[in-house]
Amino acid sequence: MSRVEDLWERLVRAALRGRVASGNLYGGPEPGLAANVPSSLGNKDIDDILRAADEIQDDDPNISRILCEHAYSLAQNLDPNSEGRGVLQFKTGLMSVIKQKLAKREGGGIDRSNDIARLREFYKLYRQKNDVDKLKEEEMKLRESGVFSGNLGELERKTVKRKRVLGTLKVLGIVLEQLTKDVSPEEAERLIPEELKRVMESDAAMTEDLLPYNIIPLDAPTVSNPIVSFSEVQAAISSLKYFRGIPKLPATFSAPLSRSLDMFDFLHCIFGFQKDNVSNQREHVVHLLANEQSRLRIPEEPEPILDEAAVQKVFLKSLDNYIKWCNYLAILPVWSNLDAVSKEKKLLFFSLYFLIWGEAANVRFLPECLCYIFHHMGRELEEALRKEVAEPANSCISESGVSFIDQVIHPLYDVISAEATNNDNGRAPHSAWRNYDDFNEYFWSLSCFELSWPWRQGSIFFLKPTPRSKNVLKSGGSKRCGKTSFVEHRTFLHLYHSFHRLWIFLVMMFQGLAIIAFNSGNLNSRTIREVLSVGPTYFVMKLFKSVLDIIMMYGAYSTSRRLAVIRVFLRFISYSLLSVFICFLYVRVLEEKSNNNNDSVLYKAYVIILSIYAGAKFCLSLLLHIPAFHLLSDRCDRWRVVRFLKWMHQEHYYVGRGMYERASDFFKYLVFWLVVLGCKFSFGYFLLIKPLADPTTLIVNMDIRQYSWHDVVSKNNHNALTVLTLWAPVFLIYLVDIHVFYTIISAVWGFLLGARDRLGEIRSLDAVHQLFEKFPAAFMDTLHVPLHNRESMQSSGQVVEKNKFHATQFAPFWNEIIKNLREEDYINDLEMELLQMPKNSASLVLVQWPLFLLASKIFMAKDIAVESKDSQEELWERISRDDNMKYAVQECFYSLKFILIAILDDEENNEGKKWVERIYEDIKGSIANRNIHDDFRLDKLSIVIQKVTALLGILKNDQTPELETGAIKAMLDLYDVMRLDVLSINMRDNYETWNMLQRARTEGRLFQNLKWPKDAELKAQVSRLYSLLTIKDSAANVPTNLEASRRLQFFTNSLFMEMPVAKPVREMLSFSVFTPYYSETVLYSMPELLEKNEDGISTLFYLQKIYPDEWKNFLVRIGRDETTSELELSDNPNHILELRFWASYRGQTLARTVRGMMYYRKALMLQSYLERMSTGDVEAGVVAKESTDVQGFELSPEARAQADLKFTYVVTCQIYGKQKEDRKPEAADIALLMQRNEALRVAFIDVVETLKEGKVYTEYFSKLVKADINGKDKEIYSIKLPGNPKLGEGKPENQNHAVVFTRGNAVQTIDMNQDSYFEEALKMRNLLEEFDCDHGLRPPTILGVREHVFTGSVSSLASFMSNQEASFVTLGQRVLANPLKVRMHYGHPDVFDRVFHITRGGISKASRVINISEDIYSGFNSTLRQGNVTHHEYIQVGKGRDVGLNQIALFEGKVAGGNGEQVLSRDIYRLGQLFDFFRMLSFFFTTVGYYFCTMLTALTVYAFLYGRVYLALSGVGETVQERADIAGNKALTAALNAQFLFQIGIFTAVPMILGLILEHGFLRAVVTFVTMQFQLCTVFFTFSLGTRTHYFGRTILHGGARYQATGRGFVVRHIKFTENYRLYSRSHFVKGMEIALLLVVYLAYGYNDGDALSYILLTLSSWFLVASWLFAPYLFNPSGFEWQKTVEDFRDWTNWLFYRGGIGVKGEESWEAWWDEELSHIRTFSGRVVETILSLRFFIFQYGIVYKLDVQKENTSLTVKHLS
Repeated sequence: MSRVEDLWERLVRAALRGRVASGNLYGGPEPGLAANVPSSLGNKDIDDILRAADEIQDDDPNISRILCEHAYSLAQNLDPNSEGRGVLQFKTGLMSVIKQKLAKREGGGIDRSNDIARLREFYKLYRQKNDVDKLKEEEMKLRESGVFSGNLGELERKTVKRKRVLGTLKVLGIVLEQLTKDVSPEEAERLIPEELKRVMESDAAMTEDLLPYNIIPLDAPTVSNPIVSFSEVQAAISSLKYFRGIPKLPATFSAPLSRSLDMFDFLHCIFGFQKDNVSNQREHVVHLLANEQSRLRIPEEPEPILDEAAVQKVFLKSLDNYIKWCNYLAILPVWSNLDAVSKEKKLLFFSLYFLIWGEAANVRFLPECLCYIFHHMGRELEEALRKEVAEPANSCISESGVSFIDQVIHPLYDVISAEATNNDNGRAPHSAWRNYDDFNEYFWSLSCFELSWPWRQGSIFFLKPTPRSKNVLKSGGSKRCGKTSFVEHRTFLHLYHSFHRLWIFLVMMFQGLAIIAFNSGNLNSRTIREVLSVGPTYFVMKLFKSVLDIIMMYGAYSTSRRLAVIRVFLRFISYSLLSVFICFLYVRVLEEKSNNNNDSVLYKAYVIILSIYAGAKFCLSLLLHIPAFHLLSDRCDRWRVVRFLKWMHQEHYYVGRGMYERASDFFKYLVFWLVVLGCKFSFGYFLLIKPLADPTTLIVNMDIRQYSWHDVVSKNNHNALTVLTLWAPVFLIYLVDIHVFYTIISAVWGFLLGARDRLGEIRSLDAVHQLFEKFPAAFMDTLHVPLHNRESMQSSGQVVEKNKFHATQFAPFWNEIIKNLREEDYINDLEMELLQMPKNSASLVLVQWPLFLLASKIFMAKDIAVESKDSQEELWERISRDDNMKYAVQECFYSLKFILIAILDDEENNEGKKWVERIYEDIKGSIANRNIHDDFRLDKLSIVIQKVTALLGILKNDQTPELETGAIKAMLDLYDVMRLDVLSINMRDNYETWNMLQRARTEGRLFQNLKWPKDAELKAQVSRLYSLLTIKDSAANVPTNLEASRRLQFFTNSLFMEMPVAKPVREMLSFSVFTPYYSETVLYSMPELLEKNEDGISTLFYLQKIYPDEWKNFLVRIGRDETTSELELSDNPNHILELRFWASYRGQTLARTVRGMMYYRKALMLQSYLERMSTGDVEAGVVAKESTDVQGFELSPEARAQADLKFTYVVTCQIYGKQKEDRKPEAADIALLMQRNEALRVAFIDVVETLKEGKVYTEYFSKLVKADINGKDKEIYSIKLPGNPKLGEGKPENQNHAVVFTRGNAVQTIDMNQDSYFEEALKMRNLLEEFDCDHGLRPPTILGVREHVFTGSVSSLASFMSNQEASFVTLGQRVLANPLKVRMHYGHPDVFDRVFHITRGGISKASRVINISEDIYSGFNSTLRQGNVTHHEYIQVGKGRDVGLNQIALFEGKVAGGNGEQVLSRDIYRLGQLFDFFRMLSFFFTTVGYYFCTMLTALTVYAFLYGRVYLALSGVGETVQERADIAGNKALTAALNAQFLFQIGIFTAVPMILGLILEHGFLRAVVTFVTMQFQLCTVFFTFSLGTRTHYFGRTILHGGARYQATGRGFVVRHIKFTENYRLYSRSHFVKGMEIALLLVVYLAYGYNDGDALSYILLTLSSWFLVASWLFAPYLFNPSGFEWQKTVEDFRDWTNWLFYRGGIGVKGEESWEAWWDEELSHIRTFSGRVVETILSLRFFIFQYGIVYKLDVQKENTSLTVKHLS
């Protein structure tokens, strides 16, 4: 029976632990009873008690039972009815375990009256067993022994053991204390004597550092974390303490026991902030202040004091947006005089702001709303400070107490949530609901103060909309607050509305160039008069823009500022009057022209009026967009006329003010665009417009009466439709070619900029070999902190010492880079040995270089010496031609002497040492006398090398008697060879010495007392010299792995690039890395790796084949043979786990991202460790010769603490809590990552459901956890949210809830498909210094970082994407940042000025659908708020891209749809309006303009072919051909060629080609490009054009943009035809078939005079487009043409076609359901009308072909059409 009971207990425990049948697959620590305590219980004690029960289960099961019963009673008291989610299951499982414990006991029942006594005795025994009194004492001794000693690992183990034991004792004490509450006081005193109570209190005091904390332990003192000993941290903490001006806290306030009161306690008391929010922001503020203090280089003092400058910096940075908001609204801030505000008050003010921000939840997206809240709460704070005793603020008082979140945030959240709910999951029109921007912009005017304080919740602002029903929005009456200042109507007209200056300019230029062309290029008075017709064009187009202003603002009139509404209507009236007046005036001018009145007064007046208007607009543009003139315009604001003109000229918002650049920057992008526009208009005039002028005149004058069909539109209108068919494609190309020229010129410009920045100087391993000796000095110049002794060396001219010093400092960093490459399995052990650099700390007089430079050089030098008949000088000159050969010879010479003297240095018997010295003196003498050939037989060098090698081979092993004898024999052999075979010198000069040596040799004394190499340095020299003399193969190709060589090439190249000087780690800017995660792959499981597809290919097999060398390196690293299969690894769980990580590190997994980002911490630890040692840290007890010894740097507590103060990594795993509850493998994998990375923090949203009074209440908490010593999650902070945080787009909402847990001055946004490298992490502190560098008129707010796409080797498609992406993220963004000044944030891995952005709405926007491309909006927002975005290429971050066609198509569809939504956004509108003209051009063609031009390219094909079909079917083409030879004119050919070149991606390829040339060389670039052509990259790029066109156009017309989960996996399976059809039918197949039909009709009925060649030339590009759109999915489909797969695809497709749809049937299952899904985006009446109108074009075929069939011969009446 006991066996059954035992099995039952194991089963219950397994259920509680969440194990699957296969167990915890080699993943991480096994969870215990505490693994799944429901969060709804909200009691951490239960979790701790059950963990202790697990801990002592083996020591005493009975005590474990007592703890379990107590935990059950606590759970029962907290939730007696088991109403919370998961509580009933938890109680049931726990009770089952308790029952089994009872049943297993021998005998009858249990006397629970003895439980307290048992627990008391066990407490004593457990304490005695673990020797608690000595535990802490031993740890302190280890700590005092020196943190850089060899006891670091032991120190870690002691610390962990102490924390574990004390944690268990703490739980036992708590349970004892709680159990004694149920007995009488007398009995309790008997059970727990006073002496035991004192012991328990003492033990509890020792557990204070076990309290959970994030980075800085503020709530409890700790001895295990040296971070609190840093002077800057101490100064920051002391600055927050209570000061005299703060009122006393009321007696009811519970003061903390473990620390003194501070400002945050005061703010907590009066405003009712949540406890964990206060703790979080306390650490946040201390962290900010400490880092600012450290940058001031203040000398350390016994009692550190926070400097005023540090407080002022944080104050101004944190409240800068608030100050600007007050200035904009012309109101006084909380303080009346900033200079009079004390340091303590400044601390209070920004602490209050951060507390508001930390608890604001979704309201964080409303930065000016936060300013409003802070403004009023700041005034309440001022009032509170005047009182003697702190009292709660009126705004936060509620029925249940004082609560900021309930009284301030909840009302805002409720109305935001109501509006968000009303958007119908993104399907409602944007104009029908208020998004985050609408709410925020309400606070851009003084009317926001109508909301009063506390909130006047009856205000119209807080009115919630009536829920939508039946696709009709029923608003809450006319009083409901509408959109604010802007409405996102869904229309293409936004492109004109936002960028009207561009279209006006292009149309006017087209008009002018056409007039000149029709006047045969003559610029006479007649031509000029006609060119001046652009005046009416301008004013009419401006009038159209003003009409759009009125239309687009519909829906926002009630909430917009009155002045803004007045301005809109004033502009409409003014442009209406001006348009009428100018048009009337120009018509009169034309009438006078017909009367040959050339001196007309009207004409002169017309010219003067246009000149005055143009001059005024030009002056206003100068005043507003050039800094020098802008200052002048500010001075002129005192004149009302100037203010009025500026107000009419440009809209004014809170954002977008002062958007001008420095004059030098303006001039640079002005020149750039003058070049682009010059090329564009030259091409347009000479190749597009001018060739069409004469043929157009001819066609207009033709009288065509005969048509092939019944014509209803072309008679008596000068053949207008024919002219349109000729000019439409030309005009479209005229609009598109500006982007083509921009692409070409920006590529050339970017190429030149890259060359200037020295990119691509090291592009091969040969370059690494040749330049390696320059790397140490370059490293010292760039990545190392400046050292004083280095400067003294440079000034004294000590070249050798300087080079050796550089090499000594460079070696530990280089070796750590190589070590990490080995750990990543990119190189093998031999390559690691060859690549590592000696420490150069030996007493050799030269620099020792890595063996991969010197390998085989000794043998080459020996061959030269043996074969040489030259003089000594010529011989040395031949050897010195190869620097590495020279270094090898020199090192071998000096190193051998050093080793021999070291092993022969015997005071009693020094004959051996004298022999070595004699030999070396003779060699030096021969060299000096230039008779080396005479004194030494160089042909015997090979024998000498052989003997030396034999000796070294013995010495490099551990000493044994046999080896010692062998070493003596080897020395004697070397002596004999040197004396008898090599030496030819005259020994008489040193007769005594040689005679003594010969006598010692004869008597057997010589070399008998060898000193075996035991010193680590000497052993390293022996081993290195042995390798130098035995490696005969060249290491020119080391490392052989392409990724390793690429990384080393880029790193070494970057050493010569310009970057800011690195500051010491202590003084650098602090930063966070922030990664959003949802449910993607964390770590590949073995079933996922071993699962085979239909072809029998598993993911692991695929990885082994594409990374064969890395697989072998992995097997060797874990101690296995290279031929070991993955199945053989199953005997070792650790090896299986390592295999999972190996595979995951080659995919796009969270594990890879975490590993890459944690390199930042590792790099900082190394840098901090070496900096402390190089400065001779007295506390560390370091001497100079140890200053480059990095052994154990990762265990140094000080280095780790310094790194933690500067670096934080937060992964925001939104549904981690739910994954844990559902026992998902992702949760276990995330927990494993936390265990392996102690600095990793995971933030997630915890959903707690409770049942009260029959109703389910759901509460949301934002939590931060880390791993604890027990292998479980330790909760650090838990901040209650006002409701479900996901009101908008998922990713930005996920980022927003967790951004409060980030720290530092900067934050790097990293997606979970990214990677980083150790060598790049070394440059992070240089990059952060860019925030303080000069990058224009404003300091940088976003630092752009270069990316490397690491998925390029996975497939040909991945290679295309990799090269295309690489050209954009390097060359493209290089030009956007400089000279164009329009670089935005295009995703990751940019580095944000953290405080700037968190006080201005965050690092992304989150409104539903409109902000689906959330990342780029942070760039828009930063630019509009006077930020500055830069780009830097000396540092790179890895990035994964989609590798299959379907994945790529989904991704590009998402991006194109996102750009379609951007067209509608207010950000695009404001940037388009507020940029100067040339910056606006740059902005347009690098954002939405790119997709618009792509769409125009496809439309050009349609325009051309529909025009040709019209000419063919109507018969006009044949008539025109007969009358005039215009069919093959140059304009059409040029237009067609232009769109063809654009289709095949040749212009897209220009940046790619130039980027490849720059960074890989011309030959390699050509080979790469040609290879891509053979791999059909042209087909792929043309196919992508269709993807972008479809989704961009569809989104603007109908919406439907949404996030597409692409999977990011390896494509090792065949994609079925059905799946391809579903994905590409509407976007490619239908359109491709339509174009094919047009081409066939044109072939059948077009008039080509029998010339097939002309048809081919005109339609070749279109046929290529058709082929690409129809067949690309099958060309790039694995096994796409295998017959069996084709048969299976056909069967699957027919099943899909005939399966009926219905409720619950998905599009993957049925054609009918798929069709409904495809049409679901066409929801509005206007959308259906547009689709219907577009579909009417297909009637052209039927209408024309009917008449071409000659059914009624020559009859072209409508009867024929009707009969058909």
